[in-house]
Amino acid sequence: MTRLPLFVALRYLFARKSHNVINIISAISATGMAVGTAALILILSIYNGLDSIVRSGEGMVEPDVLIEPSRGKTFVFSDSLLQALESLPGVASAEPVVDEIVFIDYEGRQSVARMKGVMPDYFESQPLQDALVEGSLDLGKGSLDFSIVGRGLAHSLGLSSRFVAGMDVYYPKTDRDISLTDPLSSLNSARFFPSGVVSVNSSFDERYFLAPYVAAVHLLGLPYGCCSSIELRFDIAVTGPWGDRSYDKAVSSVKKAAGSILGDGYDFKNKEEQNETLYRMLEAEKIMIFLILFFVIIIIAFNIFGSLSMLIMEKSDDIGTFAAMGADRRTIKRIFVYEGWSISLLGLVAGLAVGVCLVLLQQHFGLLKMPGNYIVTAYPAVLELRDVLISAAGVGLVGYIVALLPVRSYFKRMNVL
Repeated sequence: MTRLPLFVALRYLFARKSHNVINIISAISATGMAVGTAALILILSIYNGLDSIVRSGEGMVEPDVLIEPSRGKTFVFSDSLLQALESLPGVASAEPVVDEIVFIDYEGRQSVARMKGVMPDYFESQPLQDALVEGSLDLGKGSLDFSIVGRGLAHSLGLSSRFVAGMDVYYPKTDRDISLTDPLSSLNSARFFPSGVVSVNSSFDERYFLAPYVAAVHLLGLPYGCCSSIELRFDIAVTGPWGDRSYDKAVSSVKKAAGSILGDGYDFKNKEEQNETLYRMLEAEKIMIFLILFFVIIIIAFNIFGSLSMLIMEKSDDIGTFAAMGADRRTIKRIFVYEGWSISLLGLVAGLAVGVCLVLLQQHFGLLKMPGNYIVTAYPAVLELRDVLISAAGVGLVGYIVALLPVRSYFKRMNVL
């Protein structure tokens, strides 16, 4: 008896109906569900691709683990501490840096920027070579201090690595009050000659420039051995790519081990925690896109409501026959619920197949091109199993609810059985 409702529902679904309009509405409903599901899978996958590009750009300058003081802006490091951190499994380098907001004057153009003071061997572990637009990644030559400037900051200042002029950088002296009569005497200053311009992402390019660590701490009035943070970078060959399960395990393990070395008073942040606002915004945007597309699917699904309502009225004689043969109210209701649900499930299966195929074609062949000049020529697409499962579950649930509504309404209104 349990299989009878499904058997009859499938016979109704594929049998020729006396009113052709029911066939048309059912076909439109199934096609609409298929198109909506395929669009949901395709758009979510393209968004995943765009999200991965943003994350890769942000991840280029963000260390795998960032160590910062819980209180205050700086802390003291030592060579033995750096060696202990570099000896942790999977850690390739431990680089101390100082990071502070400074004022820049370049040939009469002023700007506020973030100076990041780094050690000479910083670029051995920092993958900035691929982001180099012009010049080189040199931090000094002889007595001259060089800097590597973000492209947006370089554009706003009108500087280039080919120019011989240096940029003057100022920072307030911490051991005295600002003099109103002679403000410049209250400022530390340093001159950096741009050696290279890099383009990483908008947030870095517009604000940052890199400078030698020794010159940076001197400008900030800090003793040698102070830093704002220590950047830990992993050996990818050991840990795997960002987002991989082995990578997440390595991050958790290193944070725990570094905590035991340093003790209390420090924060240990992974890549997402370093830029939490951005990644939360990206996740929220994806959820909003899903909800908007899902709302469209709900509207499409209500075509099933009309199709099923007309089918129930057409089969009113069959309902009486089933009742006379001993079928209870629950069994008869299931017949029509399964009938309406089958329409949405057919559309769901077809939509999933089409959507997955389109995503795979876009992934491998880049059929849909991006307008303008970007890093990638075609829309990136990344198919995630989670998106497929959530979409399938959501569309299936909507199809079931929309199939249930007209059946309950009809039996309640007609007081059948």
